Amino acid sequence: MFTRIFSVLFLVLILSFCATAQNTREELQKQEKDIQKELLELNKLYSETQKNKKMSLKQLAIIKNKINKREQLVNSINKQVRQLDETIFTNERDIYRLRKELDTLKMKYSKSIIFAYRNRSSYEYLNFLFSAGSFNDAVKRITYLKSYRQNRETQANTIMKSDQLLQQKVGLLSANKKERLVTLLTQSEQLKVLQVDKKEQDQVVTQLKGKEKELSVQINEKEKQRQKVQQAFNAIIRRAIEDAKKKEAAAKLKALEDQKKAQSSDATAKNTSPVVKPSTGAASNEPVTGVSKTGRDRAYSPLESTPEGREMSVNFENNKGRLPWPVSTGVITAHMGIEKIAGTKLTRKTDGIEISLPVGATIKSVADGKVIYAGEVDGEQALVLQHGKYFTSYSNLSSVNVSAGQEVKAGSVLGKSGTSIDGEGIMIFSIMNDKGVQQNPESWLKPQK
Repeated sequence: MFTRIFSVLFLVLILSFCATAQNTREELQKQEKDIQKELLELNKLYSETQKNKKMSLKQLAIIKNKINKREQLVNSINKQVRQLDETIFTNERDIYRLRKELDTLKMKYSKSIIFAYRNRSSYEYLNFLFSAGSFNDAVKRITYLKSYRQNRETQANTIMKSDQLLQQKVGLLSANKKERLVTLLTQSEQLKVLQVDKKEQDQVVTQLKGKEKELSVQINEKEKQRQKVQQAFNAIIRRAIEDAKKKEAAAKLKALEDQKKAQSSDATAKNTSPVVKPSTGAASNEPVTGVSKTGRDRAYSPLESTPEGREMSVNFENNKGRLPWPVSTGVITAHMGIEKIAGTKLTRKTDGIEISLPVGATIKSVADGKVIYAGEVDGEQALVLQHGKYFTSYSNLSSVNVSAGQEVKAGSVLGKSGTSIDGEGIMIFSIMNDKGVQQNPESWLKPQK
């Protein structure tokens, strides 16, 4: 009985471990497929950059991304190899235990068979029964013989199940070893490709270094364009704030007029001087404060002088790190801030993030908001959306599908991506607050898969 319970528990533990290990491998394999998909996209973008005869920094940025993704892929494969090594070790240990247990079961079963064979005659059976001292003793002896026979059957079934489990484990071990071999071959291939990518990166860096003057001209042109675009966006935000202040002042004035009318109509009532407080924060003489869903007190902003404005700001903040990407495809080729160009003494600045993608790709809104500008900025199409006291901008577009004053939802199509000064497909996305301070979009957007 104890042997049977032990075998069942042992089987459950083994199957449970195998299921957990399988889930882990499946997750790693899914991660590997996702990275492979991103690498295919990067290779496609890189091929497009090679068609452009004009030297650009996009080529270097894509190679860097390729190397980063390739290293992630190799790391994922390493984890799979380690997982397989652990599984193989566990399976080998389980096979050893099962064989040892099976040998013990067979030995006990053989002894019981030998004993039964030696006492197989009817005479011995009857002699065992009739030698009982009483009727109750005879009944006990009959029960014992039945139990002994059932025990032999149980032993046989346990041996059969243990042997089946052993064969399963042996087959699984063989499959694990084959899978490990294939995974190691894949790892070796990816390491070779990684070395090729690194050599290619060195070649591009050398080319960039030899064309530093040409790059300097391109960077200066882009810097002038960046400054003009940023100045235009700042002016748009200032106008939005001024409009909000005017609306707030008008609301306060209207509230005061309503208060005077109420006091005039109640002049006959003595000792009554009601103070009418505005129903919204817009008409209050006190700075508007509130508590967001995160529990923090909100600083006053004229862009949040209405419940709608505050709600939109809070929703935008509460989705920090989870905002959807403005594009379905593409890779970041320039991060926010000042970046040093490898192999040169040059630097460049980006106010948001530069996303490389095919020309004409669909651009979408990252959150619910209102379009406050749609038009041309320094020769390119651009959009600015307001989300309470936050603003998102989408520049370097070839066309826009929305107009100023239009309300949009997250995921709404805004327009199509255009080309940069270099003639390559890019879109620049940025996030600003009501002070005109740039926010790092990568900390607001959800991680790319």
